[in-house]
Amino acid sequence: MEKKDNQVKIRLGSLVLMIFSSIFGFSNSLTAFYQMGYASIIWYIVSAILFFLPSALIFAEYGAAFKGIKGGIFSWLEGSTNEKVAFIGTFIWLSAWVVWLVSSTQFFLVSVSTAMFGHDTTQSWYLGPLTSTQLLGILEVVFLAIVTFCAAKGIDKIKAINNIGGIFTLAIAIGFTVVSLLVFILNRGQLAEPVTAQNLVHSPNPSFQSPIAVISFIVYALFAYGGLETTSGVIDSVDKPEKTYPKGLIIAMIMMTTLYVVNIFMCGVAVNWNKELGAKGVDLANVEYVLINNLGVVTGHSLGLSQSASLAIGSAFSHFAGIADVLSGIAAAFLMVYSPIKSFIEGCDPRLLPKKLVQLNKHNMPECSMWLQAIIVSVIILFISFGGNAASQFYTILMDMMNVSSSAPYLFLIAAYPFFKAKKDLDRPFVFIEGKKKVWATTIIVWLVVAIGIIFTCIEPLFTGDYQTSFWTAIGPVAFGLVAWIYYSYREHKEKSFKLIDKQFN
Repeated sequence: MEKKDNQVKIRLGSLVLMIFSSIFGFSNSLTAFYQMGYASIIWYIVSAILFFLPSALIFAEYGAAFKGIKGGIFSWLEGSTNEKVAFIGTFIWLSAWVVWLVSSTQFFLVSVSTAMFGHDTTQSWYLGPLTSTQLLGILEVVFLAIVTFCAAKGIDKIKAINNIGGIFTLAIAIGFTVVSLLVFILNRGQLAEPVTAQNLVHSPNPSFQSPIAVISFIVYALFAYGGLETTSGVIDSVDKPEKTYPKGLIIAMIMMTTLYVVNIFMCGVAVNWNKELGAKGVDLANVEYVLINNLGVVTGHSLGLSQSASLAIGSAFSHFAGIADVLSGIAAAFLMVYSPIKSFIEGCDPRLLPKKLVQLNKHNMPECSMWLQAIIVSVIILFISFGGNAASQFYTILMDMMNVSSSAPYLFLIAAYPFFKAKKDLDRPFVFIEGKKKVWATTIIVWLVVAIGIIFTCIEPLFTGDYQTSFWTAIGPVAFGLVAWIYYSYREHKEKSFKLIDKQFN
């Protein structure tokens, strides 16, 4: 279906908010402080310099050169290498995001609960004979169906939702900084967690003292920046993409890196690690709300309010954090049910997929493919919810397989960069670097950073004797890639057979 002339265009501000709401995780800063304290700052900066900055600029150059395409990273890879590499790399990427939809719906309901009640109450949700796990599974399917239905109505719906989600994501990140600065001023520059040479390089967390644990955190910091390529699926809807897309990526990159670092530092304004975070009951699942609630309580005390009033402020802060997480979760879901699958099916040669899947509806959206994706994800969710222990083990395996599958396509995209630079027939309105040696040096460094992160993620469970997790983590991209290779080879062989038969009869 041809694109309508009056199609809504995504401008710079909306693009930045879209990137921000789908990639930036405010909780990443708080989790980083919980894991490594102030020492996390240096690793976030190193990860930004060695991975986030160069990969964002590489993707910006891809996006500017392939500004007229609809296939996102599929078209980037195909235009730089060949169709087979593009098919396999994008299929691994798509598979990981499908699994991500399974897990993200669960986290979304936890955010809904926190927004409503100030803390996670999902384990106490029941309805008739349904257990909490079963009820949550049904609610997750309903949420996914609503998101798919609305997203299929057009890119303008996705743009509108991502604007709202991006604004709230920015609001909570900036609000956290502003309130922390207020507490800092009211307390006359006194930090709850003092800044010393020791805690700038060493974690206060007993679990992050060994070199292996520190490396695992570096991998976490590296992947906290992942997901920039997901917006490639909307580039054909961006206004003046050759200029807007690179500019949007660069602005979002600078904002995210700055906010991550500033928010990590601001955690120490109101929270002493040993007193508040070293206590029992604080873990990765709830540390965001513990920190937010504590900031509210400390703000009240700093203003001279009573204990009850301070507790009320802490509760209000937790509610707002939950609301922001809900809206950013909805925004991310809207983009992810559309962008990855759109990149895949519109990048593919139509001969590789069933005709129904490549058709676009009147809103220029791949509705059939989006609903097929929703059905697959829903079946997995319901199986996990109603399948008992075996299903829980299956879910764990899926999560392990997703861990590096979502990052493995970076190896394809980054490795393809020198071949992309060697193409002579491309218009390049944005150029990151020039010169064969510089291109190869940059590619090798960034590729090795990602590869080392992926390898360590795969072998890290071996140090604790968890061989099963290590196996499934490593096998994820291999399994998805093998499926893609077999399918592509089958379609390729079938196409050659049809051509041979046609040639014989004609």
